[in-house]
Amino acid sequence: MNREDQIKNEIDQKVKNTKILLFTKGTKEMPRCGFSAATIQCFQDLNVPFETVDVLVDPELRPVLQQYSNWPTVPQVFIGGKFVGGCDITRELHASGELKKLVEELSPASSGRRWRV
Repeated sequence: MNREDQIKNEIDQKVKNTKILLFTKGTKEMPRCGFSAATIQCFQDLNVPFETVDVLVDPELRPVLQQYSNWPTVPQVFIGGKFVGGCDITRELHASGELKKLVEELSPASSGRRWRV
């Protein structure tokens, strides 16, 4: 398996195994661009668990991610294993209340109840 295939496989596994995943510049604790910070803030406002992957850590990650999602920019948001969009789309969904609905659909299976958002 070549490096590109290995990265694509890692992205795919992370997307499928993480309920809310954001590929960002920087981390949720320390975003390194305004678009990433604004996207992270949407999920912090909802007070739901989410993970970030810093695309700046590995220069080979970003081009493979762009191919994987067919989306040219970062941040990229995946909810329930599905690509949602970037910063503008996430902010619009948050403002309309649709983002809250999307994350509410991901109720933790172990507890059988919805997250409070």
